[in-house]
Amino acid sequence: MPTFKKFGGYFDVAGKEKRIAEIVQQEGQADFWEDANQAAKLQKEKNDLQAQVEEFKHLQDLADEFTLCCGYWDEGDSSVGTDLLRVAQKWQEAYQVLERQLLMSEECDGNNAILSINAGAGGTESCDWASMLYRMLTHWMQAHHFKLKFISAQEGEVAGLKSTTFMAIGKDAYGLLKSESGIHRLVRISPFDANARRHTSFASVYVSPEVDDNIQIEILEKDLKVDVYRSGGSGGQGVNTTDSAVRMTHLPTGIVVTCQNERSQLQNRAQALKILRSRLYEKAQEEKRQAQAKLEAGKKDIAWGSQIRSYVLHPYKLVKDHRTDFESSAAEKVLDGDLDGFIDAFLHWRANQK
Repeated sequence: MPTFKKFGGYFDVAGKEKRIAEIVQQEGQADFWEDANQAAKLQKEKNDLQAQVEEFKHLQDLADEFTLCCGYWDEGDSSVGTDLLRVAQKWQEAYQVLERQLLMSEECDGNNAILSINAGAGGTESCDWASMLYRMLTHWMQAHHFKLKFISAQEGEVAGLKSTTFMAIGKDAYGLLKSESGIHRLVRISPFDANARRHTSFASVYVSPEVDDNIQIEILEKDLKVDVYRSGGSGGQGVNTTDSAVRMTHLPTGIVVTCQNERSQLQNRAQALKILRSRLYEKAQEEKRQAQAKLEAGKKDIAWGSQIRSYVLHPYKLVKDHRTDFESSAAEKVLDGDLDGFIDAFLHWRANQK
């Protein structure tokens, strides 16, 4: 493959295999499990390295097969043309998988992702835009075989969603979907305007990793304001007729999370606390990134008026990410969940920021 030699030049297989052997040796020591947190981190590191090495060797095998097919082609065997295209496509797909693994180096990139979408100012327009974002993200999740877990939702008065929280369950969910965290701007001819005027709508997407007990996040009871209310929507008679839904506010930061998908108030409270821990972790990580980067040029705060991406449907069609400058004129495909180009561009952009 044209780029394989260059790629293989900086992929240190020997170094990674040496590190794997070191961890395996540590696992054999009698005191390895005395520090459970450290043991878990080392095992995760080993598994990640093993996956990278296996993927690289798969790439190497495909490159060798491609070279062999090229030899037959050069000898005049045109029947290998189909095989050349097939191997080249498989190599490109495998290359993308490995590249993503190498670019996702943060502690929680491999974790499940918790996503919250909130409509901005603008009433029905923004609520409809929030529901379009929900559809876009869940379509991408479905195409990439992530499991969807509903947590809470508040419907708009006329259409769409005022807010919703849900989880993407699967390997690397957070590492991939963190590219969507920020303000999304839509420009279109409004389907709710009888005069067919152009409207601009905003909605925010907040993505945080599901954190486990190995990550210490201190939450004091005195810092919490907990409200209970009656759940709405489907879920069974017990859900709809009891005050089981929970709204939890973290007073020092103002972060608010809700949960209504469980049948009991106790379960919803536990789920809300779990989401809050994830949000606080992501907030701390973002503050750390900003401090390390010293508010690098071009970086935008996640706030109204500083959108990360614009979706223009009129007078032309274009979706553009304002952080990476990646854009697509296939706006309908993007809104149907074709986000891979934006995700890959973000991963490269974030790596360059570091």
